Amino acid sequence: MTHFLELVIKIAIEAGDAIMGVYTTDFTVDFKKDNSPLTKADTLANDIIIKGLEQTGKPVISEEGRNIPFNIRENWKTFWLVDPLDGTKEFVNRNGEFSVNIALIESKTPVMGVIYAPVPDTLYFSDESGAWKLEHAKGVVIGNSDITHLKRESSQLPLERSDPDFTVVVSRSHLNADTTDFINKEKQKHHNIRIVSRGSSLKMCMIAEGKADVYPRFGITSEWDTAAGHAIIRATGGKIVQIANEAIELTYNNEDLENPSFIAYPSN
Repeated sequence: MTHFLELVIKIAIEAGDAIMGVYTTDFTVDFKKDNSPLTKADTLANDIIIKGLEQTGKPVISEEGRNIPFNIRENWKTFWLVDPLDGTKEFVNRNGEFSVNIALIESKTPVMGVIYAPVPDTLYFSDESGAWKLEHAKGVVIGNSDITHLKRESSQLPLERSDPDFTVVVSRSHLNADTTDFINKEKQKHHNIRIVSRGSSLKMCMIAEGKADVYPRFGITSEWDTAAGHAIIRATGGKIVQIANEAIELTYNNEDLENPSFIAYPSN
């Protein structure tokens, strides 16, 4: 698995670079059948990632190429699960909170994850031995993409935390009544509580870093939204479980490629 990690990191950086090339222009926005936004950045990043992952010989499920029949993919043991631009709404709103997400799935479990947030130029990645955060990532990766070097230049997750507040991280674009109810219940349990809104997979990155204590998500999400972040959280000792039954972690390559409502917890 680790021998793929260097390649996937380079692919994510390249995709992020293409996204930034669109971000700085007066781009147009189209809308999919589900009314979610689609930009040139989504399609450019998708093309780069799909082409790059061909080298691995593993099949790919991508948000922008999701129409693979279940009877074809149901027996895939190992495959890539990709969101080429997670947080298109944040991209359109130009708040910088979007990312490139690439995960390796084995037997329905995310075992390797790469998340690159191009605006802050921050990379999160994991393999079977742990998870890391690399700042100023583009220059470091271009200079020397050897995975041992990248790990040495990175901070291993979770990070040390001095903030005493109980921190709930929630979606910037999908705050609903169930989430508000959850927050109100947590306020009754904790005297010092902080609510943080983030876009895209950066919420899961906060869980992996240990900067947040819980991330609740009520409602349906797609598997490509969570897979890379889930892999990184798992590598730190954290977990993502179903709200309906916290004994059950999220799994991948389900027939509808959707997640139920879930909660993400850090390692502590």
